[in-house]
Amino acid sequence: MVAVIRLEQHGSPDVLQIQEANPATPGAGEVWIEQAAIGVNYLDVMQRNGSVPIPLPSGLGLEGAGHVTAVGAGVSNVQPGDRVAYATGPLGAYASGRIYPAERLVKLPDNLSCEDAAAILFKGITAQYLLTSTYPVGPGTSILLYGVAGGVGAIMAQWARQLGACVIGVVSKAASVAKAEALGCDAVLVFDPATLAAEVGRITHGRMVDVVYDPIGRISFEASLNSLCPRGLMVSFGASSGVPAAVELATLNAKGSLFLTRPSLAAHTANVAEYQQRAQDVLNAVSSGVITPHIWGRYALADVATAHADLEAGRASGSIILQP
Repeated sequence: MVAVIRLEQHGSPDVLQIQEANPATPGAGEVWIEQAAIGVNYLDVMQRNGSVPIPLPSGLGLEGAGHVTAVGAGVSNVQPGDRVAYATGPLGAYASGRIYPAERLVKLPDNLSCEDAAAILFKGITAQYLLTSTYPVGPGTSILLYGVAGGVGAIMAQWARQLGACVIGVVSKAASVAKAEALGCDAVLVFDPATLAAEVGRITHGRMVDVVYDPIGRISFEASLNSLCPRGLMVSFGASSGVPAAVELATLNAKGSLFLTRPSLAAHTANVAEYQQRAQDVLNAVSSGVITPHIWGRYALADVATAHADLEAGRASGSIILQP
């Protein structure tokens, strides 16, 4: 039997229920994976609580790693016994085993464990597209980066520094400042929407920053806009505090001809070749030591509600994985 997490309704972590199911036989282009580790991401929380609606009833989870045990017709890129990982849909990663499209599997190098792969691939691909496609970060780029103590933020801080950027990190509490500094941030601010932009101005001697990476949303949006230099780019890629209010186009003009974007992982990985290239960039960055997996918490699959509660409450300082 296979252990599977299902939700029948949106709500608190308690809506996540563990069930038993029979293993499935992979169809054409599919494989069966026995999973060793499952990544937990904030998007999972938002899908569970309904802020990012998904059709119900449903499974949950977009990231996992394990071993291929069976392949369907036409599959040639992997074979039984291969260690693999993935970091996109279809939903259903919260399970001890699952069917998954073979073309979206990423073979793991010998020096990367399944746990580390499940902790970094989804977040790493997010960091990769934000730093290379959303805005081409390079030498001399100045960025304001929220959530440096968290999973995506920690990866972005390390990677942006390697690309030559000046990184101003933002954390939610003073206890996280030392970690942000250890990740290579040039300066670290404890979030206060009333003073953030002024502090960015002080650090940059009035220039402000080229790009803001903001996964917080409603409570940080205005401070983020005010931290940008003329023609700077506001990247709103999450909404953990709620969806920002609508923006008048005249506001962007008045603040210096600003640019505003709301990118998504799905739009940057829909093409299989593009997805595989981004994934390979992440594996190369791990192999070369540019970014490092950091697992903050390991939870049994049956304890998924506790994992969600800890992530939603901001207690996690790094990645969370589930162990089937």
